[in-house]
Amino acid sequence: MNYENLNFKVPMESDDYEQCSNFVVDSVDKIISDAMDTGRNKIIINTNLKLGIPMENVNKIAGPFIEAWAYEVFYEALEDENNCYELVNVEAGERLNMADIILQFKKERKRHSVVTANVDVKATSKDIKDSGKSPNITSFCRIRTAYIKDPDYIFIILSIKHRVYSTKEVTTEMMMGIMEVVDFKSYDLKYISDTDISYNPALGTGQIQIKDIHYVTHQKHSTWEFCQLLDKKCIASKKGFPIWLEYAKKNSWIKE
Repeated sequence: MNYENLNFKVPMESDDYEQCSNFVVDSVDKIISDAMDTGRNKIIINTNLKLGIPMENVNKIAGPFIEAWAYEVFYEALEDENNCYELVNVEAGERLNMADIILQFKKERKRHSVVTANVDVKATSKDIKDSGKSPNITSFCRIRTAYIKDPDYIFIILSIKHRVYSTKEVTTEMMMGIMEVVDFKSYDLKYISDTDISYNPALGTGQIQIKDIHYVTHQKHSTWEFCQLLDKKCIASKKGFPIWLEYAKKNSWIKE
């Protein structure tokens, strides 16, 4: 038995998948850009520490703050009476969900009137070298199975770069931390190039990683092409074909 001879369940995406993906990425970019351009890019962190936030370790706490900021930005866009983004729903991803934020946009399609984007927020520090450079994105088996269940599954990586500094509050003379969003990029995971994606076998069924989230190259894949890419990276690791085959049978990627 080998990979090429297996009877796969082959996911077939909709004809307008690329159009929907581009629409979602453009919408996410516009919402985040508008927030930054209107001065809504700062997170104020008040503590009773006289010396302020320990800058050398700030990257350890940045993730939850940046994720919460992004959620509020999307929610404010939804609540805005002048909402021009066609955004119709915003939800926080449940604990252990692959996505941190789930967005739905109004878009007329052949059989649907909305398009759903699953957004994974990644925080990187502007001031700390290699901060968040090669993040774990999601579990190999979970994302592989998601594409089988829904060939039109859109998984967006929102990489947000921040800078942290402290100022002294005049009346209390306490230090106030300010986490400022200074840049961002958003990508459809399925359209990231073969060479930019890696597989880390160390955790569970393995983690899909991006080698350098700051420099990502676009490459169009169909859903089936991307599933095959993920499979080959898993098989090429120390897991090998036998372990991959166990995953395939357990998650119903092949026809028995």
